[in-house]
Parts: sequence; structure tokens; C-alpha cells
Amino acid sequence: MDYVDINISGFMSRAVPPVSFETTAKVRARCLCLHVQRAARALARRFDEVLRPLGLTNGQFSLLMSLNRPEAPGMAAVASLLAMDRTTLTAALKPLERRKLVKVTMDPADRRGRRLQLTAQGMKLLAEAAPVWERTHAEVEAGMGAGEPDRLRRDLRALA
Repeated sequence: MDYVDINISGFMSRAVPPVSFETTAKVRARCLCLHVQRAARALARRFDEVLRPLGLTNGQFSLLMSLNRPEAPGMAAVASLLAMDRTTLTAALKPLERRKLVKVTMDPADRRGRRLQLTAQGMKLLAEAAPVWERTHAEVEAGMGAGEPDRLRRDLRALA
């Protein structure tokens, strides 16, 4: 009777050395991903806090703002702008649709596609939220120093 040896002992027996604390310290100090994530979370918390009285999160504000266009955009355009996949965008739209802030309609040019549009309520809420965003954004930029906000935006676009 033939059999197949599935032992991979040669591979498995080689011990992988543990990661040194020096490597951990280096990653903590230099990892761009870690530092961008930390900054993003801190900014998100700050904007969530100021938008909370309006019943919005920073993500919902960004989504509503992305729909504030002369023509109702398609799902793909909005997903691309917000750097999210269509499934995530669909999930993010659900609470805004329930609140009647956003209307999702069939694309007349392609019946399989969907167009996203702010409702009158959505436009009103966005008009209330925009000054809150303006004020908070100005505070954030003021704390960064002259020229730094533009440099940061340029650097982040280069990474994106």
C-alpha cells in the first residue's frame, strides 16, 4: 500500500526566533501605519464628539458631504472617494436611509446601478453640521503650525 508522507518536520522543526524588544520599540517609533491609525482615531473621536449633538458620526458626515453634488453620484464614485468597498458603503447608507437623510434610486442609465442623493432633511442636517466641522477643523489646523496642514495633506495623498 502506497502512502504520502505529509510530515513537514524539516520545516516545522526549525525554531523561529522571537521578535526582540528592540524590534518592537523600532516598530512603535517608526511604523507609519501605526502613527496614521492613531492620528486617524484621535481625529475621528474629536469629530464624533462635536457632531454627536446632531446625531452624526464623522463617517456619516463625510458620507453626506460626499453626496452634496449637483448630480446624484453612483455607488462606485462614492465608494472610491471614501476609500471603501461597496458592501461597506451599503451598510453605512442604511442608517442614513432610515433617518430619511439619503435616498437611493435606480440609475436611469444602468438599471443595475444605484444613485445616491441627499434628501431635503439630509441637506438641512448637512447645513447644520458644516459650521461645526469648519470650527473644529480650524481648531485642529491651528494646533499644527503654519504650513503643516497643507504638508500633511500632501504627504497623505502621496501615501493613498
